[in-house]
Parts: sequence; structure tokens; C-alpha cells
Amino acid sequence: MSKLKGKVAVVTGASKGIGAAIAKSLAAEGAAVVVNYASSKPDAERVVAAIQAAGGKAIAIQADVARSTDVQRLFAETKQAYGRLDILVNNAGVYRFAPLEDANEEEFNRQFGTNVLGTILAAREAVALFDGQGGTIINVGSVASTSAPAHSVIYSATKGAVDVVTRVLAHELAGRNIRVNSINPGGVETEGTHAAGIIGSDFEKQIVAQTPLGRLGQPADIASIAVFLASADSGWMTGESLLVSGGMR
Repeated sequence: MSKLKGKVAVVTGASKGIGAAIAKSLAAEGAAVVVNYASSKPDAERVVAAIQAAGGKAIAIQADVARSTDVQRLFAETKQAYGRLDILVNNAGVYRFAPLEDANEEEFNRQFGTNVLGTILAAREAVALFDGQGGTIINVGSVASTSAPAHSVIYSATKGAVDVVTRVLAHELAGRNIRVNSINPGGVETEGTHAAGIIGSDFEKQIVAQTPLGRLGQPADIASIAVFLASADSGWMTGESLLVSGGMR
């Protein structure tokens, strides 16, 4: 399988969960992958090792996408390692579900810094590295941008912003042969949802009850869509936010 043979991809927040699955799937289709991580170096190295064991190419690069200097370094090191870039997956994201009474400036800045500013900063550096050859940007949003669940006022706002960023950049960058789309997952079982206590909770039951296909998603469910959006199979698509949510809206 080689839909992405010869391509180079950066996947942010790729040490675990959806990002790790996307990195592995892009590599399985022939892309050389940069596995970005903010703090989980051992996890990122495990993703790289798994890709290499399967015959793929990957390196891990630390960078906090909410910091401009880190993002600049991430793409400089990508260029040094691979000489080019074709695909950016803006997967890095943080969340916290809490009632309105608990909303505060610190949490707003934390979530908007990673989820929105990080997406914009990474796109800016990727476009410079695409260097006139065109490329593909895939943002990872959330069904929360439209379902707007209670106790998610900050998180849902960030993902609504990602939808808008996707559409704006699709218009702005089309003339440079750069396509920009978003994947908006529903509930997905990851290390993060386990750590947050969602798995096995009433919240999980609520999510499943609202999902017509009757289960939580798995990272592989999202990764296959990322491969589609990264490949020529989706060459006539840009500015789209695809609900990949088992029917949850």
C-alpha cells in the first residue's frame, strides 16, 4: 500500500491516541512521519519504534504547539530531517469538561492556546515548508463544535474556531494548491478518555446512547479518514469538516 509514497507528514500530538493512530496509518501508506509530542517522549518513541518495525520511516520531535518558537523549531527540524513537507495533521489538543461556574482565564488560555493558536501556528509554518509545491492540511476538530454538550463551553468554542479556521484557510490557500479539511470525531476511546475517567462512566453511556452506531469510536476509525484526506483520493475536497462520529451530531 503506497497512497502516500514519497510524502512527508507532520502529525502534532502524535504520542498517543488518535494522533498515534494517524501517524502509524500515514506511515503504512508510505509517508515519512514526524511524530510530534509536547511532553510524552517515551510514548512518542514507542510510536516511532512501531512504525520502524513495520518498515516505515519516522522520527519524534518535541514541541509545544502553543509556543511559536517551538513550532518554528518543529518545522525547521522536519526540513533538516526530510527536506520537505507535504502533509500536516493538526491533532494536538487539550480539553476539560466543567460547568460554567468553573470557567476561568487560565483554562481558556490553555485550551485556546493549544487547540486554536497551535493549529494556526503549525499551519503557518507548514505552508512555508510546502514551498510552492502544494500540500494538505488536516485539522482535528470535534463533533462538540455542533453538538455543543453541556459543561464544554470552552472546549466546544475552541472546536468551533477550528471549523472556521479550516474554512478560512481553504479559501486563502487554494491558489497555492493547498487543501485544508477537518475531521470532527465523536466520542473516541483513547488513553486520555481512560485517564479522565470517562470510560465506564455515565458520561460514556450518554455518548454511546447518542451515537446511532452504538459504540465509542476507536483511533483507527479516525486514522483511515486522515489517510483519505491526505491522499489524492480526496483531491476535489477542501474546506470540509467531516463528522466521523458514528452518526452522533
